[in-house]
Amino acid sequence: MKMWIALVLAALAVGASAQACSCGTMKWATCDGNPCTCTLLVGSNVKQNLECTALIPKCFLMKAEMYRAKKGLDTRTIGGKPVETAFVDNDGIYDPVCEADGKFKAKQCNNTEECWCVNSAGVRRTDKGDKDLKCEKLVETYWVRLQLTHKEMDGEVDATKLKAAIKDAMNKRYNNFDKSLVDNVEYDADSRTIVVDVKKPKDNTQTDLTNMAYYMEKDVKVLPLFKDQEKFEPMVGTKKLEMENILVYYVDAEPPTFTMKNLSGGIIAVIVVVVLAVVAGLLILFFANRRQSQRYNKAQPREMEAM
Repeated sequence: MKMWIALVLAALAVGASAQACSCGTMKWATCDGNPCTCTLLVGSNVKQNLECTALIPKCFLMKAEMYRAKKGLDTRTIGGKPVETAFVDNDGIYDPVCEADGKFKAKQCNNTEECWCVNSAGVRRTDKGDKDLKCEKLVETYWVRLQLTHKEMDGEVDATKLKAAIKDAMNKRYNNFDKSLVDNVEYDADSRTIVVDVKKPKDNTQTDLTNMAYYMEKDVKVLPLFKDQEKFEPMVGTKKLEMENILVYYVDAEPPTFTMKNLSGGIIAVIVVVVLAVVAGLLILFFANRRQSQRYNKAQPREMEAM
């Protein structure tokens, strides 16, 4: 009897240990051992050690997503600009090169001959070039704008309580995210749009805003990276806001260096039409002024003759 009790207690202890050895911030992690260690597959037989008490760096997450996509495993689905230099991630997922601490290398090539420079969010900020392209440094993203749309709900949202609700939800959901970094929250009831500006000092390279933004993007798209699989749902008074769409803008400490060749054909066509219209208008004005000037010069001698 004592032996059976000992076996049951041992089994319970092993089960409790296995349950405790898990990675709350990464659902794809493999955890084992005592002390508990967690790893993430980011390539064929390539394991990345994780620090599961914090949000996993976006660069590691993108590598894992790229690897899972190649293996046919589940991955991600594919207010306006805060300032003129803000831009969104239009390139989607790629296989990045990461520093040992999880930061992106300033130059990315996606295992091809084509390369580009990225910001600290891993988002392309230059035109693409060849492998001789120079990326002097990793430019820091100091401002992230989160443009959220919530689902329809009964009653009105109390806009006066919205900012505090957003701050509390971000702090609770994203590993004690610093509330003071939430600079501004705006709300448009007609379109159900919430705009959240998150900022840090331009010279602050220790605080990473992009990891939080990436985790929130996955939450809103109902593909949480956390083990608990909950969603980002701020409580405004007694009302729970369920999000249905998100758009993330990035503002870097230095403006991006995109050129005309990066624009789509449609945008270029619109620019060309506008330029041609302006040129045509200037030509019409020029010839009209010239015609009036000629009439005046010819009329003057006739008037003199009559006199």
